[in-house]
Amino acid sequence: MKLATRDDGTRDGALLIVRRDGAVAVDATDIARTMQDALDRWDEVEPALQARFEALQSGSIPGEPLDIATLHAPLPRAYEWVDGSAFISHIVLVRKARGAEPPETLRTEPLVYQGGSSDLLAPTQDIPLVDEAWGLDFEAEIVCILGDTPQGTTADKAAPYVKLVTLCNDITLRNLIPPELKKGFGFFVSKPASAFGPFAVTPDELGSAWQDGRVHLPMNVWWNDEQVGKAEAGEEMHFSFHDLVQHITKTRAFGAGTLLGSGTIANEDETNGFSCIAERRMRDILATGAPQTRFMQAGDTVRIEVRDAEGVNVFGTIAQTVVSA
Repeated sequence: MKLATRDDGTRDGALLIVRRDGAVAVDATDIARTMQDALDRWDEVEPALQARFEALQSGSIPGEPLDIATLHAPLPRAYEWVDGSAFISHIVLVRKARGAEPPETLRTEPLVYQGGSSDLLAPTQDIPLVDEAWGLDFEAEIVCILGDTPQGTTADKAAPYVKLVTLCNDITLRNLIPPELKKGFGFFVSKPASAFGPFAVTPDELGSAWQDGRVHLPMNVWWNDEQVGKAEAGEEMHFSFHDLVQHITKTRAFGAGTLLGSGTIANEDETNGFSCIAERRMRDILATGAPQTRFMQAGDTVRIEVRDAEGVNVFGTIAQTVVSA
């Protein structure tokens, strides 16, 4: 099942059911008013949503043409946005870039931070940039949307709590990170609003690509219309989404609508490109002694999408332009 949120002028939008190819959609507000409403009552409303999706897919009910520019993020605001860093090669490279050592628990305990979630960017919304000296970077990620998830959920019990999967551009201001982390209190101003893909899908929509709490598909990234990344999103994900659920629920429960990110998709193989500029800059340093790749500037564009083996654009495309704020 594929869902989206239409911008109807309200803060939380209106729930849509989307055909698998993303071309048409049908209103679902008579079943659940918003995406959050659906997640709050998932066991109650999921059968009706699924039935309407199947009817739309078969053509037994008509759909209206869908313009991605009319969509919010699946959750325009969320109760929680917890972002992990599950790709070891990414952690190692970005830590080197800022002169920091990887944690001793690199391979045994996930890294996570809690981001701002009250104002999330739509998939085609501009990225506002106040100062290019801040070092604007994109980060292409997979995100799971959880249902109500109890404290103490173990990885082997986590699968039922992953209700939906989507795409994210976890926007980062790289040059604000080092001074912020020196304070010893984590990311905050260096992490502005993230953008999310147009569509959120149930894990079964991914078919065999959803295995062991990972999405085994390539993450395609274009920067100024040049493809710079095609990293495999599952193969080198050291901690699965199920592992991440186990980690974050160690001390507390999480409510329906929690966004849980994979961290930047990264592969050891340099020929797969990069999913964030910081990695490219670190490889520059290793090769030449200095970064050769700049960060994003006003006028730059970024596109992010994941396609399955049949070429279906699973989560839709994040397509953003940087603008001077």
